[in-house]
Amino acid sequence: MFSDNSSPVPQGTRKGTLLSSSTPTTHRFRWRVVDIVVAAVLGIACGLVFFAWNFVGDAIGDALKLIFPPLKGLLGGMWLLGGVLGGLVIRKPGAAVFVEVIAATVPALIGNQWGLSTIVSGLLQGLGAEIVFALFLYRVWKLPVAILAGAGAAVLEWVHEIIVWYAPWTALNKGLFLPILAVSGAILAGVLGWLLQRGLARAGALDRFASGRDGHRLA
Repeated sequence: MFSDNSSPVPQGTRKGTLLSSSTPTTHRFRWRVVDIVVAAVLGIACGLVFFAWNFVGDAIGDALKLIFPPLKGLLGGMWLLGGVLGGLVIRKPGAAVFVEVIAATVPALIGNQWGLSTIVSGLLQGLGAEIVFALFLYRVWKLPVAILAGAGAAVLEWVHEIIVWYAPWTALNKGLFLPILAVSGAILAGVLGWLLQRGLARAGALDRFASGRDGHRLA
């Protein structure tokens, strides 16, 4: 699955001829060493953001929860950023899950108020974004898709939250928590992730990626 060979099979060879129909897709989805390294760096960077947000976002969220419990979800979207950003930058299957899990692991190892359970959250959040990117066959990377990916990450995180943390809530509060968290994910993960990817592309940080070349064309 992982390879640093980014050159397509020469069409002049018999092997290249036999594989010519499948090479474009397999080549596009093949992970390179640079993909792994950049995805890991993105995950660590997002993890450090999550670590800081654990204290700020959770404190504000707890205050909002005293007013109306589902409002806790208003700030939850920031924890969904890694998967959306990873998918938008790397643009290959598994990138959203890979980056979000690393991002969730960093604060778990440094120390947070939820322990290792954040890794489970990261897996679900990344999977939620991954499903959206997969529905578009990893071909469409526009703002609406990023917004849907942020909301998709929120949906699976909502399932985890109401089972693990908010089981005592009323059915109404659980139901209202979903759209609030989804809107937060759409904005704080979707829109913000899309803007960050474009910013990195325009700065030249993604020149070895399709996401970087697209950013130059749109600049």
